[in-house]
Amino acid sequence: MSVLLADVVATSETVGATRSRKAKTEALAALLQRALAEGADADDLATVVAYLSGTLRQRRTGLGWRGVSEVPPPATESTLGVHEVHRAFETLSQLRGAGSQAARKTAVAELFARATAPEQAWLRAVVTGNVRQGALDSSIQEAVAQVAQVPLAAVRRAAMLSGSTLAAAAAAFAQGEPGLDEIGLEVGRPVQPMLASSAPDVTAALAKAAGGEQVAIDAKLDGIRIQVHRDGEDVLVVTRSLDDITSRLPEVVAVARSMPADRFVLDGEALALDDLGRPQAFQDTASRTAQAGGVEVTPYFFDLLHLDGRDLLDSPGHERLAALDSLVPEAHRVRRLVTDDPAEAESFTAEVLAAGHEGVVVKDLSAPYAAGRRGSAWVKVKPVHTLDLVVLAVEWGSGRRQGWLSNIHLGARDPSSPSGFVMLGKTFKGMTDEMLAWQTQRFLELETQREGHVVHVRPEQVVEIAFDGLQRSTRYPGGVALRFARVVRYRDDKRAEGADTLDDVRRLALGRP
Repeated sequence: MSVLLADVVATSETVGATRSRKAKTEALAALLQRALAEGADADDLATVVAYLSGTLRQRRTGLGWRGVSEVPPPATESTLGVHEVHRAFETLSQLRGAGSQAARKTAVAELFARATAPEQAWLRAVVTGNVRQGALDSSIQEAVAQVAQVPLAAVRRAAMLSGSTLAAAAAAFAQGEPGLDEIGLEVGRPVQPMLASSAPDVTAALAKAAGGEQVAIDAKLDGIRIQVHRDGEDVLVVTRSLDDITSRLPEVVAVARSMPADRFVLDGEALALDDLGRPQAFQDTASRTAQAGGVEVTPYFFDLLHLDGRDLLDSPGHERLAALDSLVPEAHRVRRLVTDDPAEAESFTAEVLAAGHEGVVVKDLSAPYAAGRRGSAWVKVKPVHTLDLVVLAVEWGSGRRQGWLSNIHLGARDPSSPSGFVMLGKTFKGMTDEMLAWQTQRFLELETQREGHVVHVRPEQVVEIAFDGLQRSTRYPGGVALRFARVVRYRDDKRAEGADTLDDVRRLALGRP
């Protein structure tokens, strides 16, 4: 018996309405338990797990916002099963060539015509990547462990090594803990990368990572995170999200084939450099994930997970680094300092920043490689930039933020612009519920006009924005855009004419005071 899409949508709404991680997990587990009790097969369970994660099982469907913006009136009764929805998206993902656009439009109309209004909203959100219910992979993994009655650690490890919570869930439901234990590291099958937590400065990072013991401090490069697998002459290069980009990075493949080993798995970054050896803008590097040509990138590696038959995931960091140094030539290793001296760490960090890199990562030398996890074994330190900008417009929120004005459009002062301001980007990050409530009232008071879900406002409210960097932009007339912007606070003590200018932003982009 197929699980109804309506059940998934209702669970998604429940999860999105609470901030309690325990409550999220209980809601997810309840639906999975009900699906098992009703006899859902392995394929339906896989679809339910994916949908509860807010994703489709298909990597690409050929659909975007435009493709789902105009749909038939909603159905009045919930009849769609998740297997029917999955089958519809599978058909869409396979449409190619002449007539595919018309066929895709027809297929979308047929699917949406059978969906109720809440189901249509969810389908539109999942297609456009906007299911903001706060159910992270960790919550799904906890729910799977609870329902399948297996250790959570076993589910997490299987998800890490298979590169997929979906694969781990399938093994847990089909075979229990023995099925999870069968999932190991395989050269040629990507694993989820280990992630770093954050600290405000190097001293805090040293304390967090190793509590006074020696640590490895790596330069943090602002490039493409790559995982490189080699098995004989076969080389696989994948991104942080495990997308295969091997054909687009032949220079990385060449470096991998030059190394004195037959089988290995490396973790690192690919980075575009200028003639002086300094990093180019992030988007110059990132463009190589979309095409094989363009700027040349250089790979730099900082960890080794497997070497000629020996798995190193569970080995301490100092052993992995020794093996890395024996395999990878220095020209392709991330710059590293091993120390327990805070002064040395600060000096090294200053040198890294002066070289144009974005910060450092402090690493516990005794810790294993915790694939897919963000813990205290790796701690990143990046300088935080802030700007005082002006809110130009606000978008109505969705999911848990339904009914609140959420995503704010950010502008810098620009006397050459007819409006006096130029847009640098948007953000909904860093907002508490109290802030959302306040800004909804505030911006409705400043409203000048509406365009769909966008409320345009008088450019009066100043907001302090933290961000990780700047990049060139063809989308915004100022030519620059903020990266990873988030709200620090609203500045009621500052008027719009005191906000930062586009010239201030450009000087920051060039590294000038």
